[in-house]
Amino acid sequence: MPFIKIYIHIVFSTDNRTPFLNTTDLRVKVWKHIKENASDKGIFMDMVNGYCDHCHCLISLGSNQNIEKIVQLIKGESSYWINKNNLTKEKFSWQDEYFAVSVSESKIELVRNYIKNQEKHHQHKSFEDEFQEFIEKYNFKM
Repeated sequence: MPFIKIYIHIVFSTDNRTPFLNTTDLRVKVWKHIKENASDKGIFMDMVNGYCDHCHCLISLGSNQNIEKIVQLIKGESSYWINKNNLTKEKFSWQDEYFAVSVSESKIELVRNYIKNQEKHHQHKSFEDEFQEFIEKYNFKM
């Protein structure tokens, strides 16, 4: 059996950054479902949280998993579930793009706290500003 610990911080937004997830109750329900669904699919999701227009996940890759497939499973199934249960007034969907970076063992607790405090964090900073900081911090070319 291989011993693998590769943490990935994944961020994805709602389609057109529409604030579909506009109540705390709805967000709690969606994050809980995403975590349970990930577990059912053999995805180790350490943490999930977000705000009205985006989601943060901290996952650990298994030996037969890749980021693209995991993101596809999480986003696809959660969109289906949200729409099937009529949790939003309009048809819900996630944006195609996503952001994913590796997280070193020494930074795991920092990332967990960052993800856990999304409500508080976004009282002072928009997702657009946060996204731009990620692009600059990790030298992504747009």
